[in-house]
Amino acid sequence: MSNETYQLIAVVFYLAAMLWIGWYAYKKTQNLTDYMLGGRSLGPAVTALSAGAADMSGWLLMGLPGGIYVTGMADAWIAIGLTIGAYANWFFVAPRLRSYTQVANDSITIPSYLENRFQDTTKLLRIVSGLVILIFFTFYVSSGIVSGGVFFESSFGMDYHTGLLIVGGVTVAYTLFGGFLAVSYTDFLQGLMMLVALLLVPTLAIFQTGGPAETFDTIKAVDPTHLDFLKGTTFIGIVSALAWGLGYFGQPHIIVRFMAITTVKEIKSARRIGMSWMIFSLIGTIFTALIGIAFFEKHTEYTLSNPEAVFITLGQILFHPLVSGFLLAAVLAAIMSTVSSQLIVTSSALVEDLYKVLLRKDGSDKEYVFLGRMAVLVVSVIAAILAFEQDNTILNLVAYAWAGFGGSFGPVILLSLFWRKMTNWGALAGMVSGAVTVILWANLTEAGVIPFQLYEIVPGFIINLFFSIVVSLITYKHNEKIEKAFNESVALIKHDK
Repeated sequence: MSNETYQLIAVVFYLAAMLWIGWYAYKKTQNLTDYMLGGRSLGPAVTALSAGAADMSGWLLMGLPGGIYVTGMADAWIAIGLTIGAYANWFFVAPRLRSYTQVANDSITIPSYLENRFQDTTKLLRIVSGLVILIFFTFYVSSGIVSGGVFFESSFGMDYHTGLLIVGGVTVAYTLFGGFLAVSYTDFLQGLMMLVALLLVPTLAIFQTGGPAETFDTIKAVDPTHLDFLKGTTFIGIVSALAWGLGYFGQPHIIVRFMAITTVKEIKSARRIGMSWMIFSLIGTIFTALIGIAFFEKHTEYTLSNPEAVFITLGQILFHPLVSGFLLAAVLAAIMSTVSSQLIVTSSALVEDLYKVLLRKDGSDKEYVFLGRMAVLVVSVIAAILAFEQDNTILNLVAYAWAGFGGSFGPVILLSLFWRKMTNWGALAGMVSGAVTVILWANLTEAGVIPFQLYEIVPGFIINLFFSIVVSLITYKHNEKIEKAFNESVALIKHDK
């Protein structure tokens, strides 16, 4: 049996397991709340690992190691920013959002939460936030499908488009049928796979490069500045990298996990599990890239054609084909976990926040669940079309979508949870101004109109924060219902603690 056959067996087994989990979740999905939010029944471990797996995507095993392999530790500033941002998200946003979405008419999506939080009778806030989710998640899902095509192309020599269709097809199948529960359960398993894989590869690889001291000597011989955190960076560059952490406050596919955990009390355990997972995974990613430099310098009989495939290539070289097949499946898990999470949130926005608001608010749960599944299918097809021509790197696609959500939702979510005087008009002004700023900044920078490379999330976040505060102060009027709900959400946190 050939090496490739062993690897393919492992990958097929993994894909079959994902489909089985989708079928299991399908059996447990009875209504729209189950389909969109899993009935708020997630335990701390599933919440933590599903949030982490949904967050990291193929970027963790392909984009980031590829960046560090090429440019060195300067790219690790992104990992530092993300770690700080993730902890702040768990500490500040998670408990408040879990309690407030319960108090605010048991909201099951971010747009519905914003409408209920601000008692917005115009429906504008819900519609606009639903459209923002739809636009940016289509790009985000597209980046995941690109990762899938690159994965099968690098691993099995398949045509890029064939790989794209395999990843898209299986992910759509278990998401479409199993909904939020399928996404969360598969994310939990995928998170475990990613962690084990990221610890195994650098651990074994460093023995093939002469141990820690010799490995780092080799890296220095290849390029002395490769271990320099400041190599080729500027102050603006470091700010841009750290600013990735700001994006966490506005990522619907991550913060929706906070809404789904069983109680506020379990968030502390979930935070510890989630942050431990994240730190170990990022360390594994960084060492995979660095050790990869030494490995390919010492073992010239091997070549690395694509830096973003350094993890995949090392796994194929170092392990038995069946084990390397598991490692390949871990890469696939990273890709599919994020795509599925984004699809279910996009589906929620289309059905719960656009269709129900604009067209039919008195339909049955059966109708809404069916439409949610159709929404998964439609968004997937559009994202696949966008991904068909691979004309951008994974990291660039992710960076744009991440900035879009961070700039659109981040300040709005934070202020809505902690500031009583925020209004629906302030939230709307902040969201729109943030989204527009991100889009304009990214395009003007690419066109050379803006002469410096500042990550678009920074101006987007600042502009959003400014307009949210100013417009809220201008339009604020005391509302007894809003005050009562705010107080109840705070009381619920204290009670559950």
